[in-house]
Amino acid sequence: MEKLKILHMYPNMLDLYGDSGNVEVLSYRCKMRGIELEVSKHLIGDKETDFTQYDIIYLGGGADFEQQILADDLVSCKDSIMEAYKSGTFFLMICGGYQLMGHYYDTAAGVRCAGVDVLDLTTEGAEERMIGNFAFETEFGSVVGFENHSGRTYLGKGVEPLGKMIKGCGNNGEDGTEGVRYKNTFGTYSHGPVLPKNPQLADLLISLAVKNKYGSCTLEPLNDDL
Repeated sequence: MEKLKILHMYPNMLDLYGDSGNVEVLSYRCKMRGIELEVSKHLIGDKETDFTQYDIIYLGGGADFEQQILADDLVSCKDSIMEAYKSGTFFLMICGGYQLMGHYYDTAAGVRCAGVDVLDLTTEGAEERMIGNFAFETEFGSVVGFENHSGRTYLGKGVEPLGKMIKGCGNNGEDGTEGVRYKNTFGTYSHGPVLPKNPQLADLLISLAVKNKYGSCTLEPLNDDL
């Protein structure tokens, strides 16, 4: 029986709009297919976490206040996070978690939150927030969600967006892009949470993680009519 290990980072702080539901959906869809799943947590001050031991690492969304509090702790884990990234661990990052995987996030108040430099991207805060239901098109279909962020994220050269906007603002409200998909990382501004609204994205993450660990993966379809 396949077994996957998920690391849920800062679940007590990065749970804006119920984003922890993304982990619940991954757990449920694995259970329905007989895939054993083990979920662990990383909290501020945990020094013994070995990020390379996990198949999927998840960072939810949070407000500027929470991001400023945990930024230093996240940077202190930078080397282990980078090792996990290089070893093929998959990352799913929502809003604030997405921003902190880049070089930095400058808040609208002028406070710089250092990132972990896994991705070549930067985020600049602004007074005007980008809020509302939105939709974007990806290589695996349309994705719907809810955005509420003041940060404008700009991707570096060679870093591809997760999708192109259909409706809403996305990364910055300027270039029509939303999120990031670079190698084994997925980042998005989509709250909702995103996976219950878009089960095809949940299955993509599961199948990629299983394939990376065991060499192959065929997921039986589930009833997603609801």
